[in-house]
Amino acid sequence: MSYIPFEEYSRRWIFNHKDLPVTPEDKAQIKPMTAERSLQLWRAQISEKSLDHSFFQKDDWAGNSKSWLEQEDWQKVWERPGNELPELLAQHFQWEDNTVVYFCYDSENVIETTWGVYRRCWKNFLFFDDGPLLIGKKRKQVAQFFDNGQVRIGLKP
Repeated sequence: MSYIPFEEYSRRWIFNHKDLPVTPEDKAQIKPMTAERSLQLWRAQISEKSLDHSFFQKDDWAGNSKSWLEQEDWQKVWERPGNELPELLAQHFQWEDNTVVYFCYDSENVIETTWGVYRRCWKNFLFFDDGPLLIGKKRKQVAQFFDNGQVRIGLKP
């Protein structure tokens, strides 16, 4: 089994927050991965050695400064009404709504969804903002979010 039932996901409250409602249709497409599947994806797509962003090595694409292009403040946009993405993210990710994306909190906590669901619910995902990565299946564009309110965008090799 690759996914944890949504009702059993320890962080499901971020998608049940009364101030940031998520539709039942979108919740059905938010798929928390098991720790084993998360680790498998993390090792294949992010790092074979580092288990979270704090330990990226220079030979990890995410630890290489050349992977990152620019950054901006995401937190100011998060605090505004509505679910519009920060401008830098909206420009960087020109994906179809059905593109599979992975929101990677760490090597044991990854959520699979679609770009359309992520765009509508991005604020919910960022209740935990200590370095998570947003990557797309078979896509080069990436983003990383930080608890100081910054997001950086880049490209995977």
